[in-house]
Amino acid sequence: MDAQRHIVHIDLDSFFVSVERKFNPSLIGKAVIIGGSADRGVVASCSYEARKYGVHSAMPTRQALKLCPHAIVIHGTHGRYSEASREVTQIIHNMVPLYQKSSVDEFYIDLTGMERYHDPYRLATELRQKVIAETGLPISFGMASGKTVAKMATNQAKPNGQLWIQPGKEKAFLAPLNISKIPGLGESTCQKLYRYGIEKIGDLQRVNLKFLEAVFGKMGLYIYNKANGIDDSEITPHSDRKSISTEHTFHNDVKDLRTLENILVSMTEELAGKLRRENKVASCLAIKIRYANFETHTQQQKIALTAAEHILIPGIKNLLKSAWNQHRPIRLIGVRLSHLCTGSYQINLFEDNEERIKLYQAMDNINFRFGDKTICRAAGMEIGARSFNPFLKG
Repeated sequence: MDAQRHIVHIDLDSFFVSVERKFNPSLIGKAVIIGGSADRGVVASCSYEARKYGVHSAMPTRQALKLCPHAIVIHGTHGRYSEASREVTQIIHNMVPLYQKSSVDEFYIDLTGMERYHDPYRLATELRQKVIAETGLPISFGMASGKTVAKMATNQAKPNGQLWIQPGKEKAFLAPLNISKIPGLGESTCQKLYRYGIEKIGDLQRVNLKFLEAVFGKMGLYIYNKANGIDDSEITPHSDRKSISTEHTFHNDVKDLRTLENILVSMTEELAGKLRRENKVASCLAIKIRYANFETHTQQQKIALTAAEHILIPGIKNLLKSAWNQHRPIRLIGVRLSHLCTGSYQINLFEDNEERIKLYQAMDNINFRFGDKTICRAAGMEIGARSFNPFLKG
């Protein structure tokens, strides 16, 4: 029998607002909006006092000020938030064996197995109290057998509270909540369920899985599992990224070499650009091929440290030729760059001239300003993130 899981979800309440209040206590108890200007900006965070008027994150600041005219608007200081996040991360790092930082103000912690030495709920409580005492920031947590219910418990515990959903009580906890409380359930999905008379999660728990699959396709199983508190997803340890990868699934199986190479060029450019932005280089490249019958093959090759696609692309093309049985159509293709370490790609271009180095810098600057794949090799233009041409007048 599997061990009972103890998953804790921690969330710093109105994080940006809380940090600003540390530096300016006069903001305590007042409606505060962190965001851009009233003309073009959006709300990044807001206090509970502002939320009472219907203000929420991602709302245009202009609209937020119509709902709550007396709100104090602050542009925010990213350095302060990064430092506060780092302080909280360090406290968690020192107290628990396994955690995942999912955003600047949100963490998942796995305390499974700790019951042999500590009471998991008590340990989570002590951790929360330590964060409050050492940082002065309000923080909430939920504990449950899986990530989804733990996150929903945190949301119910806010502001500045804690809640443990004991094993076997997950469905009862979820039942009275509105379906909109389920993480990842968008507005359109909720509206569709409302039309069927499904408003509470309890209503959803009584619905047959086959019905949900008929209405929502593959999403049906996701909705069913969330409503019933089923979530076996693991906590991914907090660590520096060791690899970077991307995949492409074809609508129809492909066995045309040129099409496959064009896709690979596009994906390799995308990954190399990300490496350069993160000041990293790779020393291993790999290709993944999945045939029509789902049989999957991977092949990799060690290379000199680089983040330059004029070195990576020929290597990827060679891997394709050696890994692919050209009589068999391909369903999915992927590229992975691994064995990453910090270092500027420029020092690895000593075999190149200054023009090539300047070309990479220019490409990266343009793509950073206007979006990935604004400028790229012609072979890679058929696929990718490019969705507009900045040189056309709108």
